[in-house]
Amino acid sequence: MNRILANYHTHTFRCGHAVGEDKEYIEAALNAGLKVLGFSDHTPMPFPSGHHSGHRVPLDKADDYFYSLSELKKEYKNDIEIHIGVETEYYPDTFELYCEYMSQFPCEYMILGQHFLWREEDGISSFHKSDDPEKLRSYFKNVLQAVKTGKFLYIAHPDVINYTGDIEIYNTETRKFLKEIKKLEIPIEINCLGLSDDRHYPNKKFFKIAAEIGNRAVVGIDAHSPELLSCKELHSKCIDFAKQTGIEIADNNYLQL
Repeated sequence: MNRILANYHTHTFRCGHAVGEDKEYIEAALNAGLKVLGFSDHTPMPFPSGHHSGHRVPLDKADDYFYSLSELKKEYKNDIEIHIGVETEYYPDTFELYCEYMSQFPCEYMILGQHFLWREEDGISSFHKSDDPEKLRSYFKNVLQAVKTGKFLYIAHPDVINYTGDIEIYNTETRKFLKEIKKLEIPIEINCLGLSDDRHYPNKKFFKIAAEIGNRAVVGIDAHSPELLSCKELHSKCIDFAKQTGIEIADNNYLQL
C-alpha cells in the first residue's frame, strides 16, 4: 500500500485533550485525499461507581457528538464517506451496561483502546512502564476477552502495554496473543500518533511477530488535531513502518463496516 485512503480513528475536542472543530477534521481529511473518515472519540461511559473520567466525552456531551457528526455526514455526503463510532475500553463487569447505554445513539462501530489494565477507577494505566509479567498477561487476556464479544472493528494500539521485563516472556506472551487474534480475524492498528510523538508504540518487535503469524493491520491516525489527518509525511511514515516489519495492511486501509 502506498497511500492511506481511509482512517477510522479520529477524536474531537469533547474528550478534553483534542483540539479543533469537527468540520476542520473533515476538511483536513479532504485535503489529504482521504475517501473515508471515521470519528471514534473516547466514548462517553456511565460508571456505576459514579467515577468521573477526565479524558473522554462527558455524558452530557454525547448527544452533541452524535448530532454534530450526523449533520456533517449529510453535509459532506458528496465529498467524503463519514462514519461515526467510538473508541472504548472493555471492562467485563460493566460492558453489558455500557452496550445498553450506547444503544440509544447512532453508533456505527467501536474500536478497542484498552488504556487501563482492569477498572478505570483503579487508575492502573496500560501506558505505565512495568516489568511485571502478570500485567502483560492481564492486558492480553482482557483484550482477547473483549475481541471475543464480536463488538469491535479493530484493536487500537494493541501494543500499548509498556512491558519492560524479560524479552523472552514478552515474545512468548505476544506470540500466544497474536495467534488467538489471528483466529478471530480482527485487524490490529499501527498507531500514527505513537509514531508522531515517538512513543513506545507502535512496537517493531510486536509487529514483526504479527507479520510472522500473518495478522492483518490497519493504520489508525489517532488524530487529536486536524493537522495529523493532513500530514502526508506521517502517513508515509506509518506505511514505511509496516514495510519494515513485514505486516500486511488492508487494501488502502479500507475496512468493512
